[in-house]
Amino acid sequence: MLRLCLFILIASAGCTQVQPPNVIYILADDLGYGELGSYGQTLIQTPNLDQLAIEGIRFTQHYSGSPVCAPSRCTLLTGRHTGHCQVRDNYELGGFADSTERGQLPLEEGTYTLGHMMQDAGYKTAIIGKWGLGGPHSIGIPTEQGFDYFYGYLDQKQAHNYYPSHLWRNTEWDTLANGYFHPHQRFDGLDPNDPADYDRYKGPDYAPDLMANEAEEFIRQHASEPFFLYLAHTVPHLALQVPDEELEPYEGVLTESPYDGSRGYLPHIRPQSAYAAMITRMDAHIGRIIEVLHELGIEGETLIIFSSDNGPTYTGGVDTEQFHSSGGLRGGKGEVYEGGIRVPMIAAWPGVISPGSTTDHVSAFWDVMPTLADLVETDLVAEVNGVSFLPVLMGQDPPTPSEMYWEYHGRGWKGAQAARIGPWKGVRLGGHDDPAAPVSVYHLDNDPGELTDLADTHPEVAQNLLSLMQSRSHSKIERWNFAE
Repeated sequence: MLRLCLFILIASAGCTQVQPPNVIYILADDLGYGELGSYGQTLIQTPNLDQLAIEGIRFTQHYSGSPVCAPSRCTLLTGRHTGHCQVRDNYELGGFADSTERGQLPLEEGTYTLGHMMQDAGYKTAIIGKWGLGGPHSIGIPTEQGFDYFYGYLDQKQAHNYYPSHLWRNTEWDTLANGYFHPHQRFDGLDPNDPADYDRYKGPDYAPDLMANEAEEFIRQHASEPFFLYLAHTVPHLALQVPDEELEPYEGVLTESPYDGSRGYLPHIRPQSAYAAMITRMDAHIGRIIEVLHELGIEGETLIIFSSDNGPTYTGGVDTEQFHSSGGLRGGKGEVYEGGIRVPMIAAWPGVISPGSTTDHVSAFWDVMPTLADLVETDLVAEVNGVSFLPVLMGQDPPTPSEMYWEYHGRGWKGAQAARIGPWKGVRLGGHDDPAAPVSVYHLDNDPGELTDLADTHPEVAQNLLSLMQSRSHSKIERWNFAE
């Protein structure tokens, strides 16, 4: 019935024929909950994404799959949260140098991904941007994991540099005009106030521009057939690199001084302006995608979803406090508190999704795969943790939220877990070594900033949350397990 209603809505929007809708899923990298104008940002300009929110629906309680990159992408592509998916933390192979590029822990052979599902439904599929789930010559590369076309960074370490020596086109190295330089350097022995001394961190080919061009070309090539584009932007993940002309709108707006690279990544003479400008340029790239859809006359046949892989960064030269990047939530990237995992999500589809709407439906990355399965009317042949939120997009009664669980094994937490049941959120730290590590309890409706631990006054809630945490499956990677 939902599918029939969907077709009726498409027809009423003026479509001349019923065909499966195109899907563009856009993922930002380390974009905080509060870094878009539509989510309260006042310093960073994001006019195209703000307009997308005006024309679509804004989710206020959407969660990424993890507080860091690779596992978040794994949950998105497999429909399984970090208690069950293969990749539960960043697992780096090789090094930063071109000669040691090996990527991250690859998805296993036989993994059924979102890409496979869309291929099975008759879609042309592409991932353009950052992959991070298998390096060169591994079974985890995109063309082995359900994508007909890939352009971008295979290795997320390479994505620390926006002027790389190369990107990848499918399985082939695409040499760029940039020379190689290490993406983590100190500004020693140079003049921090001389713009010319920062030229060593630039090059002719800015990777986000190249990937935006590829995305436009993919849409043009497949405008007459159903396509699925997973556009995985690298912005605003550090390093701080953006063409100089993008800095002008932020001249005199932000409080900043030169950054010397002492906290990781690359130096920049105007670090806060660079960070804001990177987001604004990404917003412009998204605006170009929307323009192409209008030019081709397929905007009414295309669902766009935008989100971010985790909360805002905690290192490098960015002052995320100045930007209120977490939107008042506790923590950021690398933390299972709300600021690390609650992310913006906007969905727009002219004539189908009611414009200017907002939902507080609780959803997460692992819900995307069943949602798109519902949308394109295909069967899920893999076991997932997610629940379709298509009824929410259609303005119908929301479903019961899926199982909400996260775990993270880095950043010195000695094993971090989080779970949510209704308004109750549990956070448990130190579980790698301590089987009795306690659960802190927060009531998110009353305390979205997770300031007041209610575990002592609500022991039954703490026990229910702990039980959910303990229902996770054992990982093949021993350091990703907890003491029992």
